[in-house]
Amino acid sequence: MSNTPKVPSLYEWIGGIEALEKLIGEFYGRVRLDEIIGPVFSKMGADHPQHVAAFIGEVLGGPPVYSSNLGGHSEMIRHHLNRHLTEQQRRRWLSLLLDTYTDLGLPSDPEFASALVGYLEWGSRLAVLNSQAGVSEPSASPMPKWGWGEVKGPYITGGD
Repeated sequence: MSNTPKVPSLYEWIGGIEALEKLIGEFYGRVRLDEIIGPVFSKMGADHPQHVAAFIGEVLGGPPVYSSNLGGHSEMIRHHLNRHLTEQQRRRWLSLLLDTYTDLGLPSDPEFASALVGYLEWGSRLAVLNSQAGVSEPSASPMPKWGWGEVKGPYITGGD
């Protein structure tokens, strides 16, 4: 029997779907008011924040709600086709999301932050690439699965 504690998934560490829905709901409230990315989301449906929370939750190790109910990664790619997103919009999306995260007081663990920012950087860059002219409809694309990365779990003060 091992005394090594179970390392939680990123989904568990952030606080599950409740924390993600709070984060993404607050974030998109701010997006609507933003002059750089607000126009990109001006026609988003009321359920958009819940869909994004489900997607991110699944990527971070939560239940496959987005894949089961909303089409999986290929469908997320389709949502970005021909949107012509810019690097300025991507960076604003990212900084606004991270500011919202901090303002809500969600876990500030450095390893978690590293993993989350790593995924958000990767995913937002993928969104920009897939939003440009000439990108074809995606074929089956596996759902990304993000973990702790190079670290073995959350930072523990005083640990080695």
